[in-house]
Amino acid sequence: MNSKKPMPLPEDEAEDLGPASIFDGDPTEEEDLWFLPPDEVAEEDYFPPGPRSDRRLLFDPRDWRAAQSDLSAELADLALTFGALDERLRAGPKGWTHRLALMETSDLGWWTGDRVSVDRLALWTGLRIGATHDDVQALFRAGWAVRRLSSGAAPAEGGWESGLTAFLDRLAQGSDAAPEAVVDLAEVMQSAEGLHPVTQSAIAFHAWRAIAQGIGQDTEAAVIAARHAASMGRGGALFMPLALSGPGALRGAGEPTEKLGSWIRGAGQAALAGLLHLDRISAWEDKARDVTQDLSGRTPPRLIEVLASWPMVSAPLAEDLTEASRAAVQRNFDLFSRRGLVREVTGQGRYRVWTAAL
Repeated sequence: MNSKKPMPLPEDEAEDLGPASIFDGDPTEEEDLWFLPPDEVAEEDYFPPGPRSDRRLLFDPRDWRAAQSDLSAELADLALTFGALDERLRAGPKGWTHRLALMETSDLGWWTGDRVSVDRLALWTGLRIGATHDDVQALFRAGWAVRRLSSGAAPAEGGWESGLTAFLDRLAQGSDAAPEAVVDLAEVMQSAEGLHPVTQSAIAFHAWRAIAQGIGQDTEAAVIAARHAASMGRGGALFMPLALSGPGALRGAGEPTEKLGSWIRGAGQAALAGLLHLDRISAWEDKARDVTQDLSGRTPPRLIEVLASWPMVSAPLAEDLTEASRAAVQRNFDLFSRRGLVREVTGQGRYRVWTAAL
């Protein structure tokens, strides 16, 4: 058999022979062969088993370290503001942390979509009442956030994997645990060791939102990050506020520099808002004790403590917390209102709610 390739016929003769067969040569120009790899692509990256996947880290600590270096001045300002808040909470009553946790959770809900008001959140966390069929899951998530912000171990205590599993307590929210997501976040945070706690908290926030699945992942991400960022303090502040002045810290997008910049600026504004609020509540407590010196009984001082620890207080909640009768609580609320210490916020004759007149 002759294996030599036949010589192509002249163009005019080829047209006379009819349509081309499968054995004819391909007249397509080489640059039109779309299925061949481009010249600039290495053959080992293109041919079987196929193009290689992007092996870059989803949260590369080198990029975040560079962003941290670029934002060192802003980071120092945040650390200074948070340090002042930390010292104020160390010297103040324990109820202040609870008050800020309620406010932070309620403000956080406007970003996550849960939108649980402070008075309803207070009723739910204090008396487990106020839930409806439509928002019971939102109240479960909000209650979990308040508990985790105001008490308990931090998510990284004892190691990220074991500490985060206990911190999330998914069963209390009506869903199963997510061990894969916990392990993935633990790996991300292990690679971020050596970075500032604020930078680590930003990584934890964005990583958990990308890794975790479920409706409550945004709330979990914010609470995890807020608790971890507070590790830069001395134990007075259990969490770093993120939403007290708006969700600016939570809306960062783009490259690590943009994300970390938004995180630091938003957290700094929230920490300052918390610090100023504690100044006002401290001044209110001094005024309230001075104005009520002439009152006898144990209900007035206990009611002052309750109003300092809870942003919104209803009569049933005050009755439970002060261990006083409903009549005594109502009588003191009316007395505090006449002396300018509290104001009623509902404007109703029943189911009324009071707050300290700061």
